[in-house]
Amino acid sequence: MVQQIRHNEPQYICIIPIERITANQDEEIMTFGASADDAKKQGEELLASTYGCNQSQVLELIQQARIELIAQWCAPQERRAI
Repeated sequence: MVQQIRHNEPQYICIIPIERITANQDEEIMTFGASADDAKKQGEELLASTYGCNQSQVLELIQQARIELIAQWCAPQERRAI
């Protein structure tokens, strides 16, 4: 699943450690949303659909997730003519 950053809108990222289900140390998935709740919901849906996690596994992994505001450092900048 690929998501795009929306110009001039707040964007949040949900970073979920998934090494418990993949056995790969330090493996994480990232989902984006216009709000912290939206980013978290996208993560929950990805865990269920892609990794086949049941509800209790999803809740356990989401509790370990971190959610950050990212729009400040990744929003496209307008280019100015010199």
